[in-house]
Amino acid sequence: MTEVRKRPTVAIVGAGAAGTLTAVQLCETATRRRTPLDLVLVDPAPEAGRGTAYATPDPRHRLNVPAGGMSCYPDDPGHFTRWLCRHGEPTVSGADFATRYRYGAYLADTLAQAVVRSHGTVSVRRLRTRAESCTGTPEGPVELHLADGGLLTADSAVLATGPAAPTAAWAPPALRTSPRFINSPWKPGALDAVRDDTADILLVGTGLTAVDLALTLDRSKRTVHAVSRNGLLPQPHALGPAGAMEAPSWPRDLTLSGLRRTVYRHVSRSVRTHGDWRPALDSLRPHTARLWRSLTPEERGEFLAHEGALWNTHRHRMAPTTAESVTRARTARRLQVHAGTITDVVESGGRLAVTLSNGRTVRVGWVIDCTGPGQRLEDPLWRGLFETGAAVPGPLGMGVATRDGHLLDARGRCPRPLFTLGAPRRGELWETTAIPEIRVQAATLARQLLAPPARRAARRRPVDGLGLPLSTHAEAATAYRNGLDRVLKVRAGAEDAFARAVALDPGFALGHAALALLGHECGAAVDVPRALADAQRCAHERADERERSFVDVITRRVQSADGDRALIRHLDTHPADALALAAAVPTIAFSGVTDLDDDYALRLVERTSPAYDGHWFHTSLLAFLRQEQGRLYEAGELAHRALGVEPASGHAVHALAHVHYESGAHEAGRDWLDGWVSGQGRGAVHRAHFSWHIALHELALDDPAAVRRRWFAQLAPGRVTGVRALVDSGSLLWRARLSGNWQGELPTSDVLDTVACEVLERPATAFTALHAAVALTAAGDLPALRRLRDHAAGADPVQREVIAPLCDAFAALVEQRFHEAAHGLDALLPVLRKVGGSAAQREVVEETLLFALVSAGRCDAARRLLDARLDRKAAPRDRRMLAGLPG
Repeated sequence: MTEVRKRPTVAIVGAGAAGTLTAVQLCETATRRRTPLDLVLVDPAPEAGRGTAYATPDPRHRLNVPAGGMSCYPDDPGHFTRWLCRHGEPTVSGADFATRYRYGAYLADTLAQAVVRSHGTVSVRRLRTRAESCTGTPEGPVELHLADGGLLTADSAVLATGPAAPTAAWAPPALRTSPRFINSPWKPGALDAVRDDTADILLVGTGLTAVDLALTLDRSKRTVHAVSRNGLLPQPHALGPAGAMEAPSWPRDLTLSGLRRTVYRHVSRSVRTHGDWRPALDSLRPHTARLWRSLTPEERGEFLAHEGALWNTHRHRMAPTTAESVTRARTARRLQVHAGTITDVVESGGRLAVTLSNGRTVRVGWVIDCTGPGQRLEDPLWRGLFETGAAVPGPLGMGVATRDGHLLDARGRCPRPLFTLGAPRRGELWETTAIPEIRVQAATLARQLLAPPARRAARRRPVDGLGLPLSTHAEAATAYRNGLDRVLKVRAGAEDAFARAVALDPGFALGHAALALLGHECGAAVDVPRALADAQRCAHERADERERSFVDVITRRVQSADGDRALIRHLDTHPADALALAAAVPTIAFSGVTDLDDDYALRLVERTSPAYDGHWFHTSLLAFLRQEQGRLYEAGELAHRALGVEPASGHAVHALAHVHYESGAHEAGRDWLDGWVSGQGRGAVHRAHFSWHIALHELALDDPAAVRRRWFAQLAPGRVTGVRALVDSGSLLWRARLSGNWQGELPTSDVLDTVACEVLERPATAFTALHAAVALTAAGDLPALRRLRDHAAGADPVQREVIAPLCDAFAALVEQRFHEAAHGLDALLPVLRKVGGSAAQREVVEETLLFALVSAGRCDAARRLLDARLDRKAAPRDRRMLAGLPG
């Protein structure tokens, strides 16, 4: 009998940042788990995601956390930065500070995308009204009574109401009743009269709200005064990375005095080590909630009284550009900061005379409350919950008491399905108002509110093309098999097939991981971090051991964290995983294992042979590796055997192309490969690479006219783009120039224009970096070559060991320091195999060395190198170059 799963309804009260993040996580979790869900957002605001914080359109109002820390997803930190790059800010980095308004647009767009992806599983409604009270029995549903008279019944409710409203309890009665007192400056229209007035202004509070308003209200003939008990403004963020620190070791029995000593020692150590206190404070962030909970209520109160302001001004910092604007305003005396409180207010002639506790009196036209959120949740919804005992205030009267976000009632239990996150948990967690904390709480709530994936009755699962089971349904498995088949044949369409698999089943971990692999290694149009995060989430919820292992392998591979060794361990356990084996072998499709010894890929293919029983794919890989060994006859036999079973096998064709090239059979190789490209190869995903192989034969035959025809017909930008243009088209141009087979202007800039700057100057793999260096050298772009060198020096070990010095040698070549270039290139030849790819691809470095030797006048060394090349394989071009050497 099939279990009928009830379709739950979840209400989210509040569609600001916290409510939007919760809605995003609910949509995506329900879609992954295939859990039908009705989601209702209750908020009168015209747009989700903005709330108070992100509704301001003033471009001077910037986030106080860098873009790299503001992703909606805790497991995909670069998501916001990538969104900015796609939406008009292509040069933004994770260290930049975006405007608050842009962040509100990002939240709204991310929710919209999540809703679109969840279509068919999640229905989403927006109710443009307020929830004024909440009733219902502990055993029954939640009933939300709405301001428009409606009643919303839900299985559970998330009260994402944001910070408590300010109360202005600090203000003298004469000020609270004055029309020139603004206690809610972010309400629409609240500042209209202030903007039209030229009178001076007093801001009460010197935190981030006061800073934003000071910038908004700054005028050349106006003084903005700001007052707080301590007179402390937020500290600025550092202009650049100041380093990272581990958190200190905490005493076992932590008291407030012990915490003070530990933190101050930690800060002193940071100043000594980094010259800055910020790394120390930032290192405390993951531990703040635990430390807060470890303190007694009395200690928490003492901390708030004595260290609260100091903590806030150092912990919640200004963006550097904001700090610069504040400094300019203070220097010009347009912004004056005072320490004290308001003791008296007298209104006269449309102005307010405000007396401060420090004895100073300021005459202003307006007083604006910038003291920030109140302590208690006072709106009607919360007040009703407190009055009925369905909720109780949190520690020190701040926010509400919860058990991991689940509201506690007056008896300390959680009988009702009422939850909250963000600012209402401030008394419980202290640090809970920023996006990095709220997004984690939202993800936790989504998992808690939705039932785990239903356990299905044991049945035979669908399998991939080699018989391995797949944790998905039949339709998605069919799409995945199609994608895998195309990868193994090196044919176009794999990305689309895998994308269809995850569209059919968003919880299919292996489909997401395959997309991440294609995006990372093959330049497919995939948001790799996003696909990887999806794969990890899905693997956690629904995957077998092999699939979880594969996701871990791709994660490590993308993040350059022991990826090769993880891949080897995976194949030791799962030798029949063809996609993993394809990724491990450096051929036309993937860079393969690179940080192990040179013959490891071959031993791996030989070791996995029993799992494939002569399958054409495995035979194709073995053919390619045999030619790398120089066993050309055996490689040719294996390639023909594979092609006899599967004529479209790109790996077998690739192996045979190398056999022809390395054996010097240039005319036969050119003709055979040209025929295959025109026939079976029409659907090859790397068709340009096969054309490149044909062009290599034409270069070796010293046929410049044929090379130019091949270039314009099959390899020119427009026909080839992205990484393929860099690897094939760019390197061919350089090799043609080096050998004298291309006269006149070299169209390298056309190639570079098709490649993203990120790929050129910050490539993910050493193989791509090698070809980026070649193309930049051909273009003579020294600044970009040096930026690539700096990236390589801080990247993975192969880039540090090979690419960085290669860039130095190429730079010397561009600057015509030929002796230095030749010395550097010659030293790199023995380690060049570590970058991956084939000998024919890496040969570009040897040919550049030959050019440097001739240019340096070292003809004897050039002659020895040409003799060695001719001993390996015949080539009319090399014979012509040898004959042309003087002496």
